[in-house]
Amino acid sequence: MAGEQEHIAQIAQIDQIDWARPWYDAVRPAFDSLPPAVSCIERFNANAARLGLQNHRGQPIRFVPQAALPPDAAYEEFIGATGCVPTRENLHDFFNGLVWQTFPLIKRELNALQAAQIASAGVGKSRGPARDAATIFDENAALLVVHDAAAGHALVEGLRAHRWHDTLYTQRALFGAGADAQVWLFGHALMEKLVAPRKAITAHTRVLFAPAAWFGLGWDDRRAWIDMQVAGVLAAEGLSTAAFTPLPVLGVPGWWPQQDEAFYLDETVFRPRRKA
Repeated sequence: MAGEQEHIAQIAQIDQIDWARPWYDAVRPAFDSLPPAVSCIERFNANAARLGLQNHRGQPIRFVPQAALPPDAAYEEFIGATGCVPTRENLHDFFNGLVWQTFPLIKRELNALQAAQIASAGVGKSRGPARDAATIFDENAALLVVHDAAAGHALVEGLRAHRWHDTLYTQRALFGAGADAQVWLFGHALMEKLVAPRKAITAHTRVLFAPAAWFGLGWDDRRAWIDMQVAGVLAAEGLSTAAFTPLPVLGVPGWWPQQDEAFYLDETVFRPRRKA
């Protein structure tokens, strides 16, 4: 009875998601591809098998109830050792499952990084810088793909300098389909927060510079390129918090209806960069 009630509650939560919002563009195809089944875990596992998802040890990814996680096992360590992803009946884990199906290579490398850190340092009160960065990426990252040209590099410099009005308002034509900059959400906690959008919600953003041809590709080819590029860098270089730049999500041009000039002059959200 308790399991059935949790499942009903999850369905009610999923019904709250407004799939027309542009910030769900990255995972909407995964949601649309879910087969009919009794539970989300069963639906996720059908897609995981169809897509051939694996962890870094080559074990098939399977979504399992949270109760399958042993009390003395760390979440990331368990996934790395077994391929099993403990999944609760809530929005947070629902979005996590969709991200696994959308960016499986990135998720695999993040898990490998976290599992390796746990193996070497154990599970303490502090995660350490590498696990901290991986957790931030996993939970709250956005991926900003920018044309690898002078205008694209200038745009990124403006964002990193917190010149919000110039980069997001004056140069808003650079963002969007077929333009020079696209934002793809990755963090599942970020997606969960955006079910009830607030102006202050901010992503930890990682920048990718792409050739002009990327912007003319179909959606799945663009997704696959992002997945391979980011996973390759994570495998080769690891991760640190220095890789991120903040981005108020509702400030992405075209992502919110009230984006007049005054919207970007609100310094409680679009904060100036702190002086060193």
